[in-house]
Amino acid sequence: MAKKNGDLDRPQTGIEGLDDVLNGGLARERSFLLEGSPGTGKTTIALQFLLAGAAAGERGLYVTMSETENELRTSAASHGWNLDGIEVYELVPPETLLTEDQQQSLLYSSDLELGETTKRIFAAFDRLKPHRVVIDSLSEIRLLAQSSLRYRRQILAMKHFFTQRGATVLLLDDLTTETEDKSVHSVAHGVIRLEERAPEFGSDRRRLRILKYRGSKFRGGYHDFVIRRGGVRVFPRLVSAEFRRNFKRDVLPAQSQELNKLLGGGVERGSSVLILGPAGAGKSIMALTFAVSAIERGERVALFVFDEEIGLLMHRSLGLGINLDAMRKSGHLALMQIDAAELTPGEFSSQVRERIEDFGAKTILIDSLTGYQASMPEEHSLILHMHELLQFCNRSGATTFLTVAQHGLMNEMRAPIDLTYLADTVILLRYFEAFAEVRRAVSVVKKRTSAHENTIREYRMSAQGISLGEPLTDFHGVLRGVPEVVGGFPKAPRRKR
Repeated sequence: MAKKNGDLDRPQTGIEGLDDVLNGGLARERSFLLEGSPGTGKTTIALQFLLAGAAAGERGLYVTMSETENELRTSAASHGWNLDGIEVYELVPPETLLTEDQQQSLLYSSDLELGETTKRIFAAFDRLKPHRVVIDSLSEIRLLAQSSLRYRRQILAMKHFFTQRGATVLLLDDLTTETEDKSVHSVAHGVIRLEERAPEFGSDRRRLRILKYRGSKFRGGYHDFVIRRGGVRVFPRLVSAEFRRNFKRDVLPAQSQELNKLLGGGVERGSSVLILGPAGAGKSIMALTFAVSAIERGERVALFVFDEEIGLLMHRSLGLGINLDAMRKSGHLALMQIDAAELTPGEFSSQVRERIEDFGAKTILIDSLTGYQASMPEEHSLILHMHELLQFCNRSGATTFLTVAQHGLMNEMRAPIDLTYLADTVILLRYFEAFAEVRRAVSVVKKRTSAHENTIREYRMSAQGISLGEPLTDFHGVLRGVPEVVGGFPKAPRRKR
């Protein structure tokens, strides 16, 4: 009994992340279009598709009209692949086999060339009887057809031929001719579009989108992907609504009792905390104190460092009594150096997800969003990415700490991007001048989950940790940077011994 369309087998593509986007893989006995400009990764994806079939005991046929067999095998070898078990059929266009006199003697040579090309493809198929077929590329067939009508008819004929013989076909199109011709879009069972973008600085960015997949749900939108040795890896767009875990939203205290008092007891599990302040105000150290508390509870922490070199951060933290190297060696801390110029937002989201799901991290530190913003093409995209990422972390029971460096040191300061409305808790750090000293102040300006102190406290950092003083009731205008004294000399926070 024939299977319904929705029940078709879905052989895996062999590409990490793409099967997730396709909701299982490519439907068997159907033809799919893979289109993109040269260099976007079509050939690599096609080879992985055939290699996955070979691993499952399926025969594969690669019909190449744009590359030689030697070039194809060289490309495969660069990824460490051996194409044994995959038939590579190098199809030389018929006109290249004719002498100049023979070409001039043909009044309508394109008719013969197109028919002969198709006949040779069918003959190669009947000889091998493969389960998976790649045609590379349709641009050559389009040139031979010379008109949209003949091209569409030829594609239809090929589709029916392969479908009747139970083959799953991947048609490659490099979009080098008549890019507005959408004939194959309506004929193919599914269409995958690959794109490549070159930012002003950094490595090229690649992404894909499923334009069509008949009778099947798929993950819409753009999905970042990379090409590295070993093939293509796709990073499915993160949809936080798909993830939800049951966990207890208990209160997580920091090491500093004064800081806990300021926060109304601590921060809630599964919430997000944004730490704002100028450069050098102690945002990273403030976030790390929560990481230390998490590790002391026996939990795991993931720290993503964008701006600072990890060695310098470890050395600086050690001087403040935080031994990051020992935490990492104990297996409780995953410490990652992130290069914003080389990492796509989709890949970063995937790394966070892996640390939560595979490493088991309950606390996520991102230091800082200023560096993360550099990997984004537009500001509104960063907000959307961060919204989904924070929602995913929260629904997974992970507490997220993010730092943002504000422009300037005193007076009015602005953040490069406003994420205060996304965060559950916002901690504000400030420099202020008082009695010929540059001092630091901290305040909690927002906390959704519980009540908190509305006071502004001075704080100091030492090898014993962070210490907070009494509320600065004798000052007015601390957050402006140059406050006015309205009382006696305020007491400074005592250093811990």
